[in-house]
Amino acid sequence: MTPGPGRLEVLSTAESQRLVAGEEIGRLALPTGGTPEIFPVNYAVSDDEIIFRTDEGLKLTLAERGQVAFEVDGLDTEAREGWSVVIKGRAEEVTVHDQPALRERVSTLALYPWAEGDRGHWVRIRPNQISGRRITHR
Repeated sequence: MTPGPGRLEVLSTAESQRLVAGEEIGRLALPTGGTPEIFPVNYAVSDDEIIFRTDEGLKLTLAERGQVAFEVDGLDTEAREGWSVVIKGRAEEVTVHDQPALRERVSTLALYPWAEGDRGHWVRIRPNQISGRRITHR
């Protein structure tokens, strides 16, 4: 028997952050001046910031422009339940010119790119807005 429509719940910021910290794949939405570009990336969370690694190219170039959105979902398709968290904030590359403590924190994360290539650039997203929703039958 297929369950009927679920109840929509707005998640607190703390619950949204907890859910995002428990996953490792999200979608990065970047402005292009026209239609946005969306990329799947693996990530880690450190001090409530999203950290991902990338290579030279479009993600790094567009992320340096600043404001981005990042979405993470958790789904149970059989139960027709799930959650989605959207983080909006400023993206910036972590470089050798940053504070030593920040460079150390980021470089020690267990963050290993899934895609081949160097992925030598570390980017962080500093959230300024976090929103989450969950659909449940409980």
